[in-house]
Amino acid sequence: MAISVKIMPKPIIADFFMHGLSYALQYSAYTNGNRRMNQLAQCLSGLALEEGYNGTHLSGVGVFKASESRQREPLCYSQGIFVVAQGAKRVYLEQKVYEYNPENYLVLTLPIPAECETRVAPGEPLLSLLIDIDLSLLHPLVRLFDEYNQTSDASEGGIESRSLYVCPVSEVFSATVLRLAQCLHSPLQSAALGRGLIQELLFLILCSEQAEPLFALARHNTSLARLERALKYMHEHYDQNLDVERLASLANMSPSTFHRNFRQMTASSPIQYLKKLRLSRARELLQDQGLRVKQAAAMVGYESPTQFSRSYDHFWCLKRKTGGVPCQKHS
Repeated sequence: MAISVKIMPKPIIADFFMHGLSYALQYSAYTNGNRRMNQLAQCLSGLALEEGYNGTHLSGVGVFKASESRQREPLCYSQGIFVVAQGAKRVYLEQKVYEYNPENYLVLTLPIPAECETRVAPGEPLLSLLIDIDLSLLHPLVRLFDEYNQTSDASEGGIESRSLYVCPVSEVFSATVLRLAQCLHSPLQSAALGRGLIQELLFLILCSEQAEPLFALARHNTSLARLERALKYMHEHYDQNLDVERLASLANMSPSTFHRNFRQMTASSPIQYLKKLRLSRARELLQDQGLRVKQAAAMVGYESPTQFSRSYDHFWCLKRKTGGVPCQKHS
């Protein structure tokens, strides 16, 4: 009995081969990236000796550890880059949800009060690397991108609505983060290599498609950069009397333009933002340092302890459903 064999056309064979090769390359990249994140988790576990925020030998870089899952809670997120090696986090800002985990990192171009949820598997604490955005490293990089015409054509309006975003962890990104974490174990390596590795990470982030807000932060004439100056002033002087006119002048905006841009980027009005900032700081003073109500009220800018108590109780009663316990440094 004769057996007939049907030969597939060459284009189909080539197409099948290319699809298979593409899948193999993607799987290899995923496997390598997953292995590096496992290595990163092991590396960070040796740096996270305590629950919460742990400083390192490199200024502006820390490691965060959480051994238990937490429901949604209000937090004052600081400006920076957040890379999770193990576990997962969700940030809730108005109606939007941003999830970051070993596959996605978070970039925050402005400090923002938001709500956060932590998810931890049994026996596997959340471990993340926190990197402050160093403008002294970012500015020269952006100038180089401009010099080589490698900047984004995104509109200013698109930039304004993205004071935070998540970005996929690439293979080269995970490799650089791992090298940074490894150097943190040594004071010498941190001093010799640390800033160079942070600059490399910033370069990789600027190369991503989502990097428009980071470019905007480094340019003096964007709304985001001007607003960042006002927010920095608020975080340094939240215990003083601050008015919108003064903050608007720091951002070189009219009060109405400042108010509109502020709400668009932080999801709060300037007054609401200042109140959240003050009450979050007060919670730290009361819980972590054991200060009395009168002392905490004065330190965060309240002249009347009675007014402070009313604001404090009202704010945290509203947040109690989400388990509101803010912290100063987190992931």
